[in-house]
Amino acid sequence: MSGTATPGCALTTSQVTSIRATVGRTVDPEGTTIRRCWAIALFALLLLLTSSPAHATIRYAISLDHPDQHLFHVTMTVPIDTKEHTTALPAWNALYQIRDFAERVRDVTANCGTEADTPLEVQKIDKQDWKISSAPKCDAPNSRNYVVRYSVLWDTPGPFDSQLNSHHAFLNLAEILMYVPNRRGEDVSVQFTNLPEGWQTATALAPANQLNEYSASNYDSLVDAPVEAGVLDQFTFESDGAPIHVVLDGKESAKSRLQNYLLPITRYELNLMGGAPFDSPDHGYTFIFHIGPAGEVGGGGMEHRDSSAIAGGSPEDCGAIAAHEFFHAWNVKRIRPQSLVPVDYAKEQYTPALWFAEGVTNTYESFALERTGLWSKEQFYKDLAGQIDMLQSRPARFWQSAEASSLDAWFEGSTDYGDPSRSISYYNKGDILGILLDLAIRDATDNHKSLDDVMRLMNDEYAKRGKFYDDSDGIRRALEEVSGKSFKDFFARYISGTQEIPYNDFLGLAGLGLQSAPHDSSVPRYSIVELPQSTDRQRRIRDGFLHGTTN
Repeated sequence: MSGTATPGCALTTSQVTSIRATVGRTVDPEGTTIRRCWAIALFALLLLLTSSPAHATIRYAISLDHPDQHLFHVTMTVPIDTKEHTTALPAWNALYQIRDFAERVRDVTANCGTEADTPLEVQKIDKQDWKISSAPKCDAPNSRNYVVRYSVLWDTPGPFDSQLNSHHAFLNLAEILMYVPNRRGEDVSVQFTNLPEGWQTATALAPANQLNEYSASNYDSLVDAPVEAGVLDQFTFESDGAPIHVVLDGKESAKSRLQNYLLPITRYELNLMGGAPFDSPDHGYTFIFHIGPAGEVGGGGMEHRDSSAIAGGSPEDCGAIAAHEFFHAWNVKRIRPQSLVPVDYAKEQYTPALWFAEGVTNTYESFALERTGLWSKEQFYKDLAGQIDMLQSRPARFWQSAEASSLDAWFEGSTDYGDPSRSISYYNKGDILGILLDLAIRDATDNHKSLDDVMRLMNDEYAKRGKFYDDSDGIRRALEEVSGKSFKDFFARYISGTQEIPYNDFLGLAGLGLQSAPHDSSVPRYSIVELPQSTDRQRRIRDGFLHGTTN
C-alpha cells in the first residue's frame, strides 16, 4: 500500500464515509440535495474503482534459466500511475559501502505489457536511475501496466552478495530488483521461474498464490529477506515457542552439529528479550547457511528482519556467527537508530551509533556463547582479552572515536582504511564498550540491573512501539534510566571521545584483572584473570556478569 496520493484524486476512506453520512442525513422537499449527495457518492465510488493503482501490486519475476551464465533475468510489472516513470536499483545494501549494483545491469527494455508488446522509450538518467515514458502508448484501455525487463550478472559467493551458478542461487534482492522511488510502500510480489530440475526456493517471505511466488507489503520488506534456491537440505525446530527454519547448502549434512549451537543460542536470546518478535507468516525465523571453503561460500553473516544468511568453514563456525546475527533481530532490525530510517538506497546513510548496533551485538554474541555453555569461562576471558589486544594495537584509537568509526564505515571498502594507524573498528571497540557498560550498571545497582535490562527497555520503548532511538543520546538515556546514574562522562571519554580506557578500573568491579605479557613473548599479549582477593560483592557481580543474572 502506498502513502502516495493519487494524482488529481486524493480521496481518503474517511472522506467517503463522510459523504455516506451526509447522504443519510440530508433531505429537502424538492429532493435536489439528495440527488446532489447521491451524485457525489457515486462519483466518489467511481474514483475509488478507477483511480490509479496506489494499492496495486508491483510484480517481479526472476528467471533462473541457464544458471551457468550467471544472469538473473528480471521482469518487473508496474501499474501505471503517471505518464513518465523512474525506476532505480539500490547503490548499496548488506554492507555500508557504495557498491553500485547497477554496474551489473544489462539489456534494460520496457513495453506496455500488452499482447502487442508495444516498446517504450528507456532513458538512463544517471548511474542507477532509468526514465520510462508510457504515454500515449500505454493509455487505458490499452494497458494498465508497464513492464521493465533486464538482466543482472552475479556469481559472487557470500552473505553480502548474490550468486547464480549450476549448483545454486542465492539472492540479496536489493542487489537485483529495481524499485520505483516514490512507490516503495506498495504491495509487491516476486516469483522465481525456470528453476532447474529438483531445485526449490526458501525464504522468510510469505508464500503467494503461485509456485515459488512470495509477497510482501512493500519493497523494503521484500528486499530484507534473502532467497536460496537449489537442492536444499532443510529442517525446522522449535525454540522457546518460535519455529526456527534452517536452510543448509553444504557438501555434507550438518544438521545435528548446527542444532547443537542453534537451539541453546536461540532459546537464550529469545528468553533474554521476552519472546519472538518475528513478522513472518508463522512468526518464525529462517537461517540460510552456506558451509564450505571460503573460496566457494564466502564468509561472515548478514542480518535481516526475520532471517539471516551465514557462511563459514564448519557448522561450529556458522553456529557462533548465528549468535550475532540472531540478536540482530532485535538490535538494529527493530531497536534501530533514527538516522537509519527510512533506508536511503541512493546514497550513503550515516549514523554514529554502529558501535552499539554492531559492536554491542558482538558483546551479546560472546554473552550468548558463554552463558549457554558453548564457550567455557576461559574461552570468554580469552575472547575479551583478544578484543582488548586488537584495540590497543591500533594507534588510530588515539584520534578516532567509536562514533567517528561508525560514521566512517563507508570507507571500509577502500584499500588503506584498515591500516591500524588509520582506523579502529566499531565492532571491536563497541564489543568492549558493551562489556564495560554491563559492569558499570551492575556496580551502580549493586548487581540488581545489567545491560540486559537496557536492551529490554529499548525493545519496549522503541521496537514494540514502532519508534527509533536518537543515536547515542537515546542509548545514554536508556542506560541512565536503568542504572539511575549519569553516563555523560563515560560517553564523553570513551564513545564520542578517545581517552584511553582504564580497563582494570572496570574489570576490577567484578574481581577481574587485565594482565599483559612482554611484547616479545610467545603467549598472547593480554589475559583476563580472576583476582584472588575478590570481595563478596565483586564475586556477586562476576557471577551475574558471567551467567546473565542479577540479585
